[in-house]
Amino acid sequence: MGNITAANAILSITVASLYTTPVQIQGFATDDAFDFPDVEGLETMLGVDGVLSAGWLPVTYPQDITLQADSASNLVFDNWHQTQRQLGTPLVASGTVILPATGIQYNLTNGYLKGYKPAPGAKKILQPRKYSIIWERLLASAYGGI
Repeated sequence: MGNITAANAILSITVASLYTTPVQIQGFATDDAFDFPDVEGLETMLGVDGVLSAGWLPVTYPQDITLQADSASNLVFDNWHQTQRQLGTPLVASGTVILPATGIQYNLTNGYLKGYKPAPGAKKILQPRKYSIIWERLLASAYGGI
């Protein structure tokens, strides 16, 4: 059996004019560190004669990141959001996801902070905060280790 733990996953991002060297994101939520929802890169159409046609579509790659309420990395997203608000313009990011358990590295380019949870929900304990980045490109490659 293989090792598929997410415990050693690494997510690093840079943000133009703000974080010019990679910042490692830490303090992920217990059951929901980060996720890439499904993308659909084809449009299909079935003709009345039963012949299926397909066309390629460009897609973006959404990424959801969920951090514990006490994660120091929440400040990265707070600063990113506040700087964009002050400047009145989106700041472009790049990122890297490394999954040592599977030996895969994902390089992320031309990303924008689209979803931002400004504060944790206050319940019995403070709830995680969720952020969404939309990436133009996601390229997978083999990861050989640190």
